[in-house]
Amino acid sequence: MSQEDRQRWNDRYQQASAPREPSDFLRSLADRLPREGRALDLAGGPGQDACWLARRGLDVTLVDISDVALAQAEVLARDAGVSLTCLRLDLEAGALPPGPFDLVVCLNYLWRPLFAAVPRLLAPGGLFVFAQPTRSNLQRHPHPSARFLLDDGELPTLLQDLQSLSFTEGWTDAGRHEARVLARRSVNDSQG
Repeated sequence: MSQEDRQRWNDRYQQASAPREPSDFLRSLADRLPREGRALDLAGGPGQDACWLARRGLDVTLVDISDVALAQAEVLARDAGVSLTCLRLDLEAGALPPGPFDLVVCLNYLWRPLFAAVPRLLAPGGLFVFAQPTRSNLQRHPHPSARFLLDDGELPTLLQDLQSLSFTEGWTDAGRHEARVLARRSVNDSQG
């Protein structure tokens, strides 16, 4: 991403009130997610998901390109009485934080090369949670634009070296057409 992209995200977060509630999808997985260990929230924005994970007992690193979002995440974490490690990082250019992580979350951010990196970030048996609108979303919403959307049916083809535990694609209660997955790195996977 360019400096212009960083500024666009900073402006967007500056103008909108930061959400305080975690994603419905993430909460729907509560019984399947770990309550201890390390978690990585990629493009986590103002930290509502990261704080929810930290309240559950995880040591959470939140990564985002926006300084404004990270400042909002720090305030949210302080208000919630939890600790987050917040890193400003351009996911398309910078080195990802070193794993292994027991959980990697990426909601509403699409950069396809991340799918090759995620298995290396995860500990054996670690979980990956991902959700992103598909092109069908354009039937009802002009945003995000097509360049930020998955093709319909594409998500399962991107899960390199991960076992899908649950996959859905369709219209959500919030009215978005999304592909969602919970996947796991094999317990016997010794890649490093």
